[in-house]
Amino acid sequence: MIQITLPDNSRREFPGPVSVTEVAQSIGAGLAKATVAGKIDGKLVDACDLIDHDARLQIITPKDPDGLEIIRHSCAHLVGHAVKQLYPTARMVIGPVIEEGFYYDIAYERPFTPEDMAAIEQRMRALIAQDYDVIKKVTPRAEVIKVFQSRGEDYKLRLIDDMPDERAMGLYYHQEYVDMCRGPHVPNTRFLKAFKLTKLAGAYWRGDARNEQLQRIYGTAWADKKQLEEYIQRIEEAEKRDHRKLGKALDLFHIDDVSPGVVFWHPRGWAIWQELEQYMRQVYKNTGYQEVKAPQILDKSLWEKTGHWQNYRENMFVTESEKRDYALKPMNCPGHVLIFKSDLRSYRDLPIRYGEFGQCHRNEPSGGLHGIMRVRGFTQDDGHIFCTEDQILQECVDYTAQLQKVYTDFGFTDIIYKVATRPEHRVGADALWDKAEHACMEALRRSGVQFVISPGDGAFYGPKIEYTLKDAIGRQWQCGTIQVDFNMAERLGAEYVTESSDRAHPVMLHRAIIGSMERFIGMLIEHHAGAMPVWLAPVQVAVLNITDAQADYAESVAKTLQNRGIRTVLDIHNEKITYKIRKHSLQKLPYILVVGDQEREAGAVAVRGRGNVDLGVLPLTVFSDRIADDIRSKR
Repeated sequence: MIQITLPDNSRREFPGPVSVTEVAQSIGAGLAKATVAGKIDGKLVDACDLIDHDARLQIITPKDPDGLEIIRHSCAHLVGHAVKQLYPTARMVIGPVIEEGFYYDIAYERPFTPEDMAAIEQRMRALIAQDYDVIKKVTPRAEVIKVFQSRGEDYKLRLIDDMPDERAMGLYYHQEYVDMCRGPHVPNTRFLKAFKLTKLAGAYWRGDARNEQLQRIYGTAWADKKQLEEYIQRIEEAEKRDHRKLGKALDLFHIDDVSPGVVFWHPRGWAIWQELEQYMRQVYKNTGYQEVKAPQILDKSLWEKTGHWQNYRENMFVTESEKRDYALKPMNCPGHVLIFKSDLRSYRDLPIRYGEFGQCHRNEPSGGLHGIMRVRGFTQDDGHIFCTEDQILQECVDYTAQLQKVYTDFGFTDIIYKVATRPEHRVGADALWDKAEHACMEALRRSGVQFVISPGDGAFYGPKIEYTLKDAIGRQWQCGTIQVDFNMAERLGAEYVTESSDRAHPVMLHRAIIGSMERFIGMLIEHHAGAMPVWLAPVQVAVLNITDAQADYAESVAKTLQNRGIRTVLDIHNEKITYKIRKHSLQKLPYILVVGDQEREAGAVAVRGRGNVDLGVLPLTVFSDRIADDIRSKR
């Protein structure tokens, strides 16, 4: 007899090997119909897979996160089925799951068009309507090679070559179409109805621009039609908030091919940058950080010591001078270590906290660049804390409180907390890892927040806390982090004098609250849909006159506000007031002040809030006090 234990600890017995679907049938026909896959002793398997030993089983349905991921992966295979029917000479490459969707890379003699994508989606729906079963066959390697040789699928053969130790592989049959995958996949196409193809793009084989270009078809899939419709609405809203569109419309920045992946900041965009930088500079001062500045270009020998030259060189910009090799720094950490070790430090000096608005460069693939969200040249609010093992906990507690205050001021109130623990391959003694992981978890407990554990996702040099923000439309952005590093200070020879007059290596805490300044500004633009909070807005007030008779008064109003440090523009052009109001409203300014004869005589202003909200006529002193208070309190 085989005993199956279910999540509620109830048990069912079967006389011999039993499939996941058969277990579900023994519970109820409704559950069997909803079964997408199973999880046997924690491992995902297909619904048709047999259980031949006593085991714990979770039956996976579309309501489960694993079930949704399986649906998306199966939809990628369905793309392949439809494409091969419509374009028989197309060669299939890979079709992985991505966040909220999937894609399939395809080699074809011409670029696909939007009309092609519509035809592919239509054919996919026709295939789903056939309600056919997806058949899994575990197949010997030699036979798998023959299958794809006979079909002319040379990319599949290359993938097989990449897996020399695989003696058998899973083949999944969608009627006449076959694809190779570890699975699991849905047992029937009826699970795939809530899908939509979303866009076309180019991609390179293995992500390398030196290789041949492929066609990439993106799509999304959900458990039901309601979830799909909600997603589509969210995407439509995200498109309206796209920082690239808003950056152009609001005249904030641009990207030019003369310097790919590096931002040209316009005056208004740079005003946001400066506000952000000065805010973070004050955070440094308030929390015991000393601001430093390390060089941009550092000798190859330093990067060899850190391991970057051996493992990361292809992502670094390198140069040469007087027969010496250098690299533009991809990170700020080594520079801070050199500043630390430039003098003899005592345990009494610790913790030492350095902060830098450090500009870094990374040679990201051109296909991965995305507006100001992913660039090659970026600046971080980078900080490093050099401390003892016993100081890790308090530093993590203080950092979390610091981070929460910052995010609240920028309008982010929903934070997801995660502790990433030791990976299999790591440096440092287990006792030290125990202490560091405890410090990360205890810091979040003392902060009164719920958190999840991400087993094995820590860096090889230490565990970390990750802080993920939810924006106004529910998207998640992994942003802040604090990482415990037992490795770098030792590799670069940083030491301090202990209480017993010995020498020891400090623990190094890598922390960033906003991370890349460019990416964070992009997040802010999209979170606020370009309508920045008053204190961050590049222009906080526009002053408009109705006729030339109020031009002098409008100038004096603008001057009064500017003298109080309020970012103000003056528009006394000879244009209709309705036109001027609309023009500045489209710039999403917090306030527009209109002055006519009555306002001039009363020393007042007619105030319009963002969204064309009439706030009435106020004395100029009252308005200026009000906006100054808004800015000061970061409302």
